[in-house]
Amino acid sequence: MSVKFHIPGLARSFNLNMVLLMMMHEFPEQFREDVSIGSFWGEFPSSVWNGGIRSAAGFSEEDVSYVISELNGRGIAVRYTFTNVLTNQSHLTDRWCNRCMKLADTPDAKNGVIVASPVLEKHLRAKYPHFQYISSDAKQITDFDALCAELEQYDSVLIDYSLNSDTELLAKLPHKERAELLVNCVCPPDCPRRRAHIQYLGRTQIAYTQHVSRFGLKAAFHNPESFQCPYLDRTYYQNTDNPTLLTPGKVFETLVPMGFENFRIEGRWSSPLSVMDTYLTYLAKPEYRDQLRLTYLLNLEQNGILRFEG
Repeated sequence: MSVKFHIPGLARSFNLNMVLLMMMHEFPEQFREDVSIGSFWGEFPSSVWNGGIRSAAGFSEEDVSYVISELNGRGIAVRYTFTNVLTNQSHLTDRWCNRCMKLADTPDAKNGVIVASPVLEKHLRAKYPHFQYISSDAKQITDFDALCAELEQYDSVLIDYSLNSDTELLAKLPHKERAELLVNCVCPPDCPRRRAHIQYLGRTQIAYTQHVSRFGLKAAFHNPESFQCPYLDRTYYQNTDNPTLLTPGKVFETLVPMGFENFRIEGRWSSPLSVMDTYLTYLAKPEYRDQLRLTYLLNLEQNGILRFEG
């Protein structure tokens, strides 16, 4: 069975990810067999429809076209995280978001859009039929029957991370090829602040997009709100006590034999070095992990992506 990992980085981590692809091509024997990158997920800033961590603006249409071409030319999908749960009718005509969709709307590329807002989803399905539609875990669906219905309706479903430790429920799910599991979630299970956090991120994205529209990119943005979360900056090693964490052992020894094919790595807010290490934790053969870590760092330095003073 071919296993696909979906990794963060249409904007901030794009160069980091391209070095990963280069290494997987040059040293295939050092990476796990039958494992590939299925998509880069994220947004091209600044997209009002974006959910999750806000990215700073500064991309042109030429930049967007370049990223899409580079990925699709390698058989890798672009996946937009248009999961802002506060998206309403007034946001549907946003020029930048619609343009990003149009640039990736090709029938053969299997590009995707992750959705959480019914209003936005209806608009997108009517206007951009060539996309794969992916149900977001921001919906927080944990009921088994509701989850089964979601798997029937969508091309793919991001399974709520709170279910990661429920192996019995996961084993019963139909259409496991459409299910996608988040492997390195830092959030605790059933976090009581999760809905508030999701809504805070949505408000922040809308406020920032309005700010850029009014004052331009160079004007400093001061968010009137704040939301403190002690978990966001945790590395893989600081997160090993989290029951939602899916270790490489559980992924490859339990879930893949069970029929799951798609796994997601998060990290849009993390240090690029932490993201790099997480990639190798899941993708590299254990005996080559240290060697690949140094090779990765050297490639980042040689390509000017990582710089050391002195």
